[in-house]
This record gives sequence, structure tokens and C-alpha cells, in this order.
Amino acid sequence: LLDEPTNNLDINTIRWLENVLNESNATIIVISHDRHFLNQVCTHMADLDFGTIKVYPGNYDDYMLASTQAKERQASANAKAKDKVAELQEFVRRFSANKSKARQATSRMKMIDKIKIEDFKPSSRQNPYIRFEPEKVLHRRALEVEALKFGYDSTPLFTNLGFSLEAGEKMAVIGGNGVGKSTLMKLLMGELTPQFGEVRWSENANVGYFSQDHVSDFDMDLNLTDWMHQWTQSGDDEQVLRGILGRLLFSGDDVKKSVRVLSGGEKGRMLYGKLMLGRHNVLVMDEPTNHMDMESIESLNLALDLFKGTLIFVSHDRQFVSSLATRILEITPEGVEFYMGTYDEYLHSKGLE
Repeated sequence: LLDEPTNNLDINTIRWLENVLNESNATIIVISHDRHFLNQVCTHMADLDFGTIKVYPGNYDDYMLASTQAKERQASANAKAKDKVAELQEFVRRFSANKSKARQATSRMKMIDKIKIEDFKPSSRQNPYIRFEPEKVLHRRALEVEALKFGYDSTPLFTNLGFSLEAGEKMAVIGGNGVGKSTLMKLLMGELTPQFGEVRWSENANVGYFSQDHVSDFDMDLNLTDWMHQWTQSGDDEQVLRGILGRLLFSGDDVKKSVRVLSGGEKGRMLYGKLMLGRHNVLVMDEPTNHMDMESIESLNLALDLFKGTLIFVSHDRQFVSSLATRILEITPEGVEFYMGTYDEYLHSKGLE
């Protein structure tokens, strides 16, 4: 029994775990929000929704296809049934008072009673609507890092690190736990000062930051509306604010509760809203899928795929990285390696796929 076994594992260790489980003859029951992990390991999917469980053969992608097709078939059957009922009702309306047609009208009324239109059971799963729309488009270079040096005490993490990032590129920062991925994010954002070297953003860069540690962001006695109001721009009225909260699945009395009591996933959605209001043309995101449910991960994945700006992100979610990254920066104890291309192409170049 494995409950979120990939939490806090780096991307290479998750790949190792996938291999171990696939080589095992044991029966495995696993809970996970890692789509690639589920695709690699699972032979069946159990969908638990509002206390009802349904088992589908296949992996996560197979389940998504089968469940979607089942809903489409049910919707089509319902539409045909409603059309038939409307046709019969029209006959009854026209001829129920006609003595010569009375028997036929009665027959059709009985037919109406026999037609079943299945109710769609409401789902407990909801997808937030996330979009990051830059106010200004960046052209040419977004970032230049030159001769960067940084370490803690006598342990150097980066020595003579240099790279540039063009507008519109999406770079994944990968590596084992503790090698300095979050440190690099903080250096880029100015939260840490390099011992040597320089980080230069384009003068038109409007950088939004999603940090791994959110404690200070919510250490205040504000309700959801007032918290989100902090990040509104000139011209954003209450309708814009309510719209953002609604798209992120906060409505009604939800918006009146304190941000202190939010779950990890709810805090993540609030931070997405902060970035949406910021209209940034550069996003720096450190583990943005941590603590998030599958629907939020998929919605964020789509939003970043559609994002027209520049993206630098740390993630251990294989599918998230594979679907977004146009280049890779890997940090290892031996140093930093760059690869121009997708994560799948990077793995292929290493002989790992």
C-alpha cells in the first residue's frame, strides 16, 4: 500500500521507483497525483467520486479516455431520449382530444413513461480555470546570468555559472534533492546575493515568482477577498477580483474565511490567482504542483503550455516537465549541464529512455 510515494522524491528517484515497482511481482495499491507515475506503474485505475468507486482497466491515460467516452455516450443517449420524448409529447398534445387518435395518443403516453433519461451524477472533481496573460510581450533576451558563484559555508553550489534565456523559452531546472535548485531560484529572484557574478533581467521583464515555501505569504489575518485584493492592478475592480476567485473555485462563504486555515492545495490556487493578476511576462516557479490535486495540476499544465511568456520552473513531475520544457538545466554534485530540447529528448540523449 503506497500513499503518495513520489512526494518529496526527485525526478530521477521517481524513475528508479517506477522500475522497482514494475519488476515486482507484488500486488500494489497506490495513491498518486503523478500522472506519468500512474501511467508507468498501474494496470487498473479505481476512480473514487462522491463515495462511489469504479474500476477501469489500464493506466491513467486509458482511464481518462474510457471515462470521457462513457460520459459522451451517456450524453448522446440522453439527447436522443429527450428528442424522442419531445416528439411523443407533441403527438399527444396534438391528438389527445381527437377521438380517432385517442388510442394512439394513450399508447404514446405510455411510451413516454418507459423512456429513461439517466441523471448525470455531479462530480466532486472540479477544474480551476487558470490563465497567465502578460500585459507586455518580451522580445529577444529575457535573462542573462554571468559568472555566478554561490555556496553555503565552505560548500560551493555554483561556480562560474552562466547562461541566457530568450523570450518565450521554457526551461526546466532538474536535479536531485539538495543540489541547489531552490537556491538558484532565489538567486534569480534576488532573495539571495551571489558571492560573485550577476543576474540581469531584461528591463521590460515583469517577473512573477512562485516559491516553494509559502508560509510567509499566508501569515496574516485576511480573508480570501482581502488577500487577493493586495495583488490587483490599476483598473481591476471587484468584478475582476470575484472572477479570479470564482475561476479558482472559491465562491460564496469561502471567500470570507481566513487565509490561515486554507489547505496546501487551496493556498496553491490562491498563489496562481496572484500570478494571474500580476500579468507577468516571466514566471519563475519552484515546485508549483506540490500539494495540488490532479485537476489543479492539469489546469496549471494547460495554462503554462498556453503562456506566451518566459518560464523557469523546478518540478519533479515527469509529465509536467515533458510537456512544457523547451530546454533543460540539470544541477548535479559535479556541476551544471544544459540541454537544448525537451526532457524526453534529453533522456534519449542520455540513453535513459
